Amino acid sequence: MTWNQVYDPLGHWWLSTLVAALPVVVLLGLLAGFKVRAHLCAVAGAATAILCAVLVFHMPAQMAFSSFLYGSAYGLLKIVWIVIAAVFLYDISVETGQFEIMKQSVAAITPDRRLQLLLVAFCFGAFIEGCAGFGAPVAIAGAFMIGLGFKPFHAAALNLIANTAPVAWGAIGTPVHALASVTALNESDLSAMIGRILPITAVIVPFWLVRAMVSWSETWEVFPAILVVGISFAGTQWFWANHMDSNLVDIAAGVVSLIATMIFLRFWKPKHIWRFPEEREADATKGAAAVQTSVTDTLGDEWQIRQRSLAGTRYSAGQIAKAWLPFAILSLFVLAWGLPSIKLAMNKATTPAFAVKLPDGKNRPGPAGWDWPALHNKVYRTAPVVAKPAPEAARFDFNWLTATGTACFLAALVGGLILGLGPGKILKIFGGTLFRLRFAIVAMTCMLGLGYVTRYSGMDAVLGLAFTRTGWFFPFFGAFIGWLGVALTGSDTSSNVLFGGLQKITAQQLNLSPILMCATNSAGGVMGKMIDAQSICIATAATNQVGQEGSIFRFVFWHSVALASIVGVIVMLYAYVFPQFIPSGLNFIH
Repeated sequence: MTWNQVYDPLGHWWLSTLVAALPVVVLLGLLAGFKVRAHLCAVAGAATAILCAVLVFHMPAQMAFSSFLYGSAYGLLKIVWIVIAAVFLYDISVETGQFEIMKQSVAAITPDRRLQLLLVAFCFGAFIEGCAGFGAPVAIAGAFMIGLGFKPFHAAALNLIANTAPVAWGAIGTPVHALASVTALNESDLSAMIGRILPITAVIVPFWLVRAMVSWSETWEVFPAILVVGISFAGTQWFWANHMDSNLVDIAAGVVSLIATMIFLRFWKPKHIWRFPEEREADATKGAAAVQTSVTDTLGDEWQIRQRSLAGTRYSAGQIAKAWLPFAILSLFVLAWGLPSIKLAMNKATTPAFAVKLPDGKNRPGPAGWDWPALHNKVYRTAPVVAKPAPEAARFDFNWLTATGTACFLAALVGGLILGLGPGKILKIFGGTLFRLRFAIVAMTCMLGLGYVTRYSGMDAVLGLAFTRTGWFFPFFGAFIGWLGVALTGSDTSSNVLFGGLQKITAQQLNLSPILMCATNSAGGVMGKMIDAQSICIATAATNQVGQEGSIFRFVFWHSVALASIVGVIVMLYAYVFPQFIPSGLNFIH
């Protein structure tokens, strides 16, 4: 049995759009408005999505439930596993005392919290995004910042804002590869166009990031460092996207900006060292038997202890190298796991393979996973989302070894053994990590299930089609189509798969460049990364802020909308003022 998606089941596009938005409204309304626990919000949102899909959009119930299970399984392997492994690595570093040494080593570069934020959340986070993507930078950098002494709320919320500019080339360029695949457009042109939009925002985001934490005057105090971070990152991003390839854009930009900033900070210091109020109070009463402060969050006591511990202690280069070793191992593992040649070789050796016959009688190439029951090629997208009816694939490749989470997990195991932990102790730490993340695991799993129900039922397309009615302003609102896709699915790759064809078709109808609008989908989508419920749950899980999802959503929401609007304005300028800068026929240097 097959089923064609219907994009106006109620006969009035605005009414159908309202119903399509209902699962998201329920999810975010409960999360931000009524402050319900995230895992309960996710269950309610998923149930609403299934009911709307079956009762209003007339999706067969079996397909609706199957799409939820498919999304949940995908989420467990591709997303949740990353978060578990990243937090596990962090817990090992804390247990062995190495995180305190790491904190001191970063403080030796600069004790200023504003500059530490730029180094860890923006530069290091961009490198991890380029290697792994799919929630890894938020989980790893968020946990890292907790270890440095950042308040848990700051560590969660600020990493969500920082994880924007690099997302379009995350996980070795996966979003760009997917966009080129679904639109049949030249990948080099798409990457180059994205590389002419996002570098502009890459200069803005570091300033925005610091301003989100401190006042205007305190932001201007570190403006020279912000410029070094932004310009070095944006320049590398532009060059690599336009003249090299789409695989290593973020890795190169992250490394260059990190090195450039560290060199700059050897010769320049801010006039005033900015630290958190609690730290300033502790300094003012240094030498007292106890420091009495009014920190009421669940990690408050632990946070204060970390600020007071090992004060003034100096470590040798060998001690510092040993402390950083788990994260160095992590970087090597996720980078190796992202290289196509290594990934393919491991997939062939370990991924369960089942021969699948194509219509021409030949076996489907590559590691053949499971065709998801009652879903694979059963749902058809139709016009105007696609030019002609096309089946939606639903293949589940159980690539347990090449999953990014496995790379993080193996790095944690190796790091733990090198740091002197026995197998029993490592197992005990892992059990503690799983217990602490139990509610976050439920939340992220259900949210991925919700996203897949909206995808296969066509509700996401209904929401996207609403933006296509904006006519001349479509270049601006095209950014919000990508933004919506990421907000729904938590992935720029998924957003490009969902809406890439829609952007291309609409652009052709409005005599706009398909290259520009498809690139806009990816560039605008990155600004939705900070508000998707999945990313928020990753951030709260990694920073032990489960239960604070609503507060974090309210904090980052307007940042997300404002930055997406900036992308929209940039695209409008390319469309109507500077169309000569839209690439066509570029070839990468090989």
